Amino acid sequence: MALEIDRKQALDLWRDVTVSTVRAEDPDLTARQLAVLMTVYLGPPPHTVRGLALALGVGKPAITRALDTLTRHGLVRRRKDEADGRNVLVQRTAKGAAFLEDFADVISVNARRLEPGRAPV
Repeated sequence: MALEIDRKQALDLWRDVTVSTVRAEDPDLTARQLAVLMTVYLGPPPHTVRGLALALGVGKPAITRALDTLTRHGLVRRRKDEADGRNVLVQRTAKGAAFLEDFADVISVNARRLEPGRAPV
């Protein structure tokens, strides 16, 4: 069953999720950083800077800046591609997986209030 929501409900949900994440102890990531992180975790590996740039429709410098932050927080890891030294592979980490599991939980909790017949959370 798909949950259908109107524009205001969609924006309310996104605001509530965003507010919940900025209040958390976890890193406060930008939309671009989150998009890169989710692309790495939800898409099949291997991931490269070039591939991420193509997938997200942004330049490689933007991906590199996002990866700098994600790497600093331990949410992804970069390593040289031994098969092709020109490529840098972007890999998942346990900390990144835990971060996204918590993020998904925040979305789920906030989305529950939109279900018909449910009291606000």
